[in-house]
Amino acid sequence: MPSTHLDSFKSKSTLTSGSTTYTLFRLKALAEQGVALTRLPFSLRVLLENLLRHEDGRTVTADDIKFLAAWDPKAEPSREIAYMPARVLMQDFTGVPAIVDLAAMRDAMRALGGDPEKINPLQPAELVIDHSVQVDEFGTKHSYDLNAALEFKRNRERYAFLKWGQTAFDNFSAVPPGMGICHQVNLEYLARVVFTTSPERSLDAVAVEGHKASVEETHAFAYPDTLVGTDSHTTMVNGLGVLGWGVGGIEAEAAMLGQPVSMLIPQVVGFKLTGKLKEGTTATDLVLTVTEMLRKLGVVGKFVEFYGPGISELPLADRATIANMAPEYGATCGIFPVDAETLRYLRLTGRTEEQIALVEAYYREQGMFHTADAAEAVYSATISLDLATVEPSVAGPKRPQDRVLLSGAAESFAQQLPALLGPNGNKGEVRQVVRWEGEGGHAMPNGTGAAVAEGESVAVATLTETESLEVQPTSIKGRFGVDPEPYLNHGSIVIAAITSCTNTSNPYVMVAAGLLAKKAVEKGLRTPPWVKTSLAPGSRVVTDYYNKAGLSQYLDALRFQTVGYGCTTCIGNSGPLPTDVSKAIEDHGLVAVSVLSGNRNFEGRISPEVRANYLMSPPLVVAYALAGTIHHNFATEAIGRGTGGEAVFLKDIWPMQKEVSETVASCIDSEMFRTQYATVSDGDANWQHLKFPEGDTYGWEPDSTYIRKAPYFDGMTAVPAPIEDIKAARALAVLGDSVTTDHISPAGSIKKNGPAGQYLMEHGVAPVDFNSYGSRRGNHEVMVRGTFANVRLRNKMAPGTEGGVTRLLPDLTEMSIYDASVIYAERGTPLCILAGKEYGSGSSRDWAAKGPRLLGIKFVIAESYERIHRSNLVGMGILPFQFEPGESAESLGLTGEEIFHVGDEPGQLQAMLDSKFANGRNLTIVAESELGVTKSFPATLRIDTPQEILYYQHGGILQYVLRQLAGKV
Repeated sequence: MPSTHLDSFKSKSTLTSGSTTYTLFRLKALAEQGVALTRLPFSLRVLLENLLRHEDGRTVTADDIKFLAAWDPKAEPSREIAYMPARVLMQDFTGVPAIVDLAAMRDAMRALGGDPEKINPLQPAELVIDHSVQVDEFGTKHSYDLNAALEFKRNRERYAFLKWGQTAFDNFSAVPPGMGICHQVNLEYLARVVFTTSPERSLDAVAVEGHKASVEETHAFAYPDTLVGTDSHTTMVNGLGVLGWGVGGIEAEAAMLGQPVSMLIPQVVGFKLTGKLKEGTTATDLVLTVTEMLRKLGVVGKFVEFYGPGISELPLADRATIANMAPEYGATCGIFPVDAETLRYLRLTGRTEEQIALVEAYYREQGMFHTADAAEAVYSATISLDLATVEPSVAGPKRPQDRVLLSGAAESFAQQLPALLGPNGNKGEVRQVVRWEGEGGHAMPNGTGAAVAEGESVAVATLTETESLEVQPTSIKGRFGVDPEPYLNHGSIVIAAITSCTNTSNPYVMVAAGLLAKKAVEKGLRTPPWVKTSLAPGSRVVTDYYNKAGLSQYLDALRFQTVGYGCTTCIGNSGPLPTDVSKAIEDHGLVAVSVLSGNRNFEGRISPEVRANYLMSPPLVVAYALAGTIHHNFATEAIGRGTGGEAVFLKDIWPMQKEVSETVASCIDSEMFRTQYATVSDGDANWQHLKFPEGDTYGWEPDSTYIRKAPYFDGMTAVPAPIEDIKAARALAVLGDSVTTDHISPAGSIKKNGPAGQYLMEHGVAPVDFNSYGSRRGNHEVMVRGTFANVRLRNKMAPGTEGGVTRLLPDLTEMSIYDASVIYAERGTPLCILAGKEYGSGSSRDWAAKGPRLLGIKFVIAESYERIHRSNLVGMGILPFQFEPGESAESLGLTGEEIFHVGDEPGQLQAMLDSKFANGRNLTIVAESELGVTKSFPATLRIDTPQEILYYQHGGILQYVLRQLAGKV
């Protein structure tokens, strides 16, 4: 609630649910004043309530409310509104740098003469530590314990920092590691659907207003649960009818500090679902189909809303699977309405009957509870899908939207193979694939050469017992007595992972995987030893229902043992390949393959040694693991030979939908969820015994290689300096289409021969202790050196190379992008990036904007941007320019060797920002060749809102917020 609420539309009222009366802001009050609410999409009604509740005449005006209520579905987005989410969700990769920034802001606030404790989350901020576990050990009963022990050893300092944050900041809580993936924990536990504030907080707000409290105002407020998250897959909770999406860490920090999210009222695409999924298809096949359809339609920057009779055929878990992949189809969100299925899921996952009753009462009162006879809303555009037409599918080898029918996967890989080959792709003789028929063997968890047989114990109970524990990439020959080299070829599957929030949240596809494993084991099938198998559930409840259904033993028999409860393979934490598999790939230049039940398969993401990556359902991951190669045609080729020598086909072990549904119904109950989440905040013994510093400001350790004070506020003045012209800039890289945030700021392994690896070794860190880029996101020195360091990055300024390489100009010397940036900084040369379409697609990584800022990049010119990354660039004080439609660096003949000037007259940039785009947003970019030939072209400045102008003028969003809290704005 704002300190002064105008309530121009007399919408403030009360709602009684059970024995409690709540204050709410009735949308029906607008309907009574002539607003046709039923024509508004569900998602916009949520935004409309948000504006009603926050109307103060300044941030939110009556005109804003009227404009949204009269929404024109066909209009291009132009009206800015201030959206105030109820809470912020973070995972640890993105959460650590966010808390680092808040800690640095406290220091800066003190330097400006303000109160450090003003830097405090004003909205609830919830962080789930889920991105730090890595698959070092796999395929044995000790896998989970060893990986958990290594996780704590590597991340002790980060975790201590987060525990400090829990005590130092109000309104901030952390779910310890090993409890699950943030989006699944959000879906199963954190999401309220209807948010409430206590009567005490309501009275506090009234006291600020300075008038006597009415009875109404002493009630708790009830309103829709909404959020922004520092991970792009925050949209998963849209399946529950909760509006939320991913933003950059810097934008989330501003939201935590009470700043509204500035946004344009979006267009809303309606996706009509009809029919029912047929036998043999899964929710994963459906979402890959939806992703392909919406990418072709083009929904970047838009809301997608699912409607039609087909949604009643989808269980909540299937809806969440579809909502999860909104970033993959490019939408801001992909939301389903609240209905009876929502209530059923809340009950299944152990929410209280009081909360469930409130959800139903609130959404019915607001006219937002979906029923079969509900009127269809009006949409900006519509698209439809008959669920019965969905076919078994996979997506790859590089992008989630590149769907391939399962029946055509082998042929598709063969066609794309030439483009997948690396620099040594034709190196040596590649042998023909021969099916491996061997038996299982031993594990080598300690890297000592002494095999640990099944049943033998390994001391991993607490971290103190494992201080010297290291898991080296062991040898398949050592484990199984098999040399993998004769069996590996282009297309050999070396990673098979049931992983990620997308599918491990869905018990139907998870149970299907377990049933398939059971049938396979009973037939006598085994996985080849070169396949690195792993199971990383997003919730401990998955293990409970696997155990109750009696399926765990069969997954274990195929070496799909649980390796951790967190994001693993999907985010690049797949761990090292066995040494001889890695050697065979390198020696023969093989295009190895990973198969995973995740949502991301961008180049270089899963493993630097794996060039082709395919997304698919969990049961298909198991099937492909058994086959051992992407070349396998399941329709015509047997997966293997049964115990009696008979051919076993996929159809022989694929579970029927009825079998899956009956198993789900019999093995999952609400008590499992209540039991697991009752202690979710406690953590294990390692977490409970973890020591951490105390105090309202953090005691930075000067020699730390994990946590360092953020440099963005160094030398910051109370008043921002005037905007300077950008002249004589050099291009650091010229990039193609679909350059993702993985290419810009990778979260995978750190190479010892790169700038980041060299930095760590100079600071006494051995390569075995490098950990990942993601785990070191609290250290800007590591992250700036990792910017543009992805092993698959192709910079056109350094043709014939892969990785973070450029040419220093005008010297033409080839070197790393980081090293070049250091030299340019010494010369006082500003830098820029030229890029193609969909620049910055993928994960919502704030370091994809922070890293370029620290490299000295002042502006980017791209053909188009992914929504979150464009916003992050502005938030870090980098100008995002866009080529005119139909133009590109290539069409304009730009090589990157030019000298670039922003504007063709002095002061143009400052004048444009001061005028708030009164004269348009196009500026002239001047490119001057080494021979003095100039080429001028217009580019659109993609600072999209007046609020973003303020952020840029202050040097970034955090600087703006800090000055505001310090009373300097």
